[in-house]
Amino acid sequence: MSDRQALIKELLELQRKFIEYDHEHGVTPEEYFVPSEDHPLHGFRQRYNELAMKLVQQAHQDVGSHP
Repeated sequence: MSDRQALIKELLELQRKFIEYDHEHGVTPEEYFVPSEDHPLHGFRQRYNELAMKLVQQAHQDVGSHP
């Protein structure tokens, strides 16, 4: 599996887990933006953003538009 495929796979898994949690429990803005350390969403936004930015950087490198 390529790095890109692995990134996409992890992003999709994070999305799936988030949607599942949201459907079962609902998500308040506080839970999404500042979840407690023991909350299932703790670190979600940071990890998702990190993976998404890696994917964007790879795409820029592929087309030669990376600054």
